[in-house]
Amino acid sequence: MPGIVSRLRRAVGGDSDTTADTTGTDARPDGGTVTEGTRRERRGPIERVGQSLDDRFGGDFVESLPFWLPPFLLMGLFVYGAIVWNLLISLTDYQGFAQAPDYGNLDFEMYVRAATDSGVIDATINTFILIVAFTSATLVIGLALAILIDRGIRFENTFRTIYLLPMSLSFVVTAQFWLWMYNFNNGVVNIALGTFGIGPIDWIGNSSIVLWAVIFALVWQFSGYAMVVYLAGLRAIPSEHYEAAKVDGASTLRMYRRVIIPQLKGATISASVVLMVFALKAFDFLYSLVSNFRPPNGADILATKMVREAYSNQNWAFGAAIAIILFAMALSIIGPYLVYQYRRGNL
Repeated sequence: MPGIVSRLRRAVGGDSDTTADTTGTDARPDGGTVTEGTRRERRGPIERVGQSLDDRFGGDFVESLPFWLPPFLLMGLFVYGAIVWNLLISLTDYQGFAQAPDYGNLDFEMYVRAATDSGVIDATINTFILIVAFTSATLVIGLALAILIDRGIRFENTFRTIYLLPMSLSFVVTAQFWLWMYNFNNGVVNIALGTFGIGPIDWIGNSSIVLWAVIFALVWQFSGYAMVVYLAGLRAIPSEHYEAAKVDGASTLRMYRRVIIPQLKGATISASVVLMVFALKAFDFLYSLVSNFRPPNGADILATKMVREAYSNQNWAFGAAIAIILFAMALSIIGPYLVYQYRRGNL
């Protein structure tokens, strides 16, 4: 395609410029010709820059600039710029709006403090427990539900909708729902356990079990998502694989364990990354479910610790350091996944 600069030149100069653009020469009054290089020297600086971009990237690139450049700059300012600014604040001793951060004396004092602070260490351990337990349990339950639905049960669409419905709810709504379910006196969970002579149990107030109560509620909300991912993977497996396993005399359990489940590697990796990222973003769920977040509550994760240090204790630099640690954990999850997808040719 001709470039945008060439189009503008033809629109202004008429047919003579079109001929000159094609042949690379212009006629001179004395009968000679003007080369393309001479014409470029006569152009203004803006036209030369436009022609340079046109030659290097093509006309489509230049024409698309007004569409992708403004949002790209806005995202760079408010997302990546904010991350860099947060990193700089974590290297200061900024305490809040009472004083401006001093960028002239940057050090890693807040990171050293975070490495030795018992609250941060406990929050980090809880974050890892939440990621591992929540992701593992959700994948197992999602896979089991997907296999049951894939085997052609009646009312398949109805069950699929019911299982996926909790995923459509926000964290705040789900947290309020489970706060009522976990109520010590009138909660459905304790009433159900009471029929077996168990309880009542203080699910939220007991620091030794509150994290597991949170994990159970999150698994309930996201198992439907894992089911959909696995169901799509199961439906993509050719029916010949099932038939070949049956011909070889493999039982149903052996067929799934040796033939079907190994082919769900891509679905497992994709679902695991999404679930782990959601676990890191579970602040609003915990904030709504566990009141006040005053230690010890047993469910303090890095996200809640960060917010409490920054806004309740006015330790903004310390909260920024915890945020960078949380950001590094997210990168450690997303980075390998992007490399995996790039090597498979999906990026």
